[in-house]
Amino acid sequence: MQGEERREENAFVLDFLLSGKAFSGKSEPVAQLIGEEWFTLLEAVPREGITLKAGDKVYIGKDERDKISLIKTRITYNELTQTARNELPVIVNMIVREKEKKFVDVFNNAGPLNIREHSLELLPGIGKKHLEAILKARQEKKFESFKDINERVSLLQDPAKLITDRVIAELMGTERFYVFTKPYVKREGYGGGGGGGGRGRY
Repeated sequence: MQGEERREENAFVLDFLLSGKAFSGKSEPVAQLIGEEWFTLLEAVPREGITLKAGDKVYIGKDERDKISLIKTRITYNELTQTARNELPVIVNMIVREKEKKFVDVFNNAGPLNIREHSLELLPGIGKKHLEAILKARQEKKFESFKDINERVSLLQDPAKLITDRVIAELMGTERFYVFTKPYVKREGYGGGGGGGGRGRY
């Protein structure tokens, strides 16, 4: 589980609402984003004149931002638009594949949760037989890629899809353990922003 103080530097656009949400009293463009590092779901206001589309990568760190004016707030899966939900598996899978080494290392280094359950069993589709095969294979030689995992662990689904499915399950907020995301905790004053390049907090 990652620390709550970790902040995203970059994010991908899940949906862009030029006139804002239909039920909002304020008519301003709104973008729904997913962070690149911890898969944090966010709502942001773009800079004036900026139009975004699903899949666009935007900088949301502490320095001057070129496309995002303000991070409004962190949001839950249930607050995503239908368009954002449809884009979520595609973009999460893209992030996982772009950061292949990071996620291959999960298969190389993950340990037990307790005496009965291993953290790799949190991935959908991994049972005791797959777990045993993964542990045996990585003991012989560390995995080097998703392809390597597939070739050395028989009948295992696409490793990137397993991680993608787990990330989305965690974002839905119903899991006991959080491996890849920061659990959502609603806080008063969450969000906000500032001048000087629109450095909103989240």
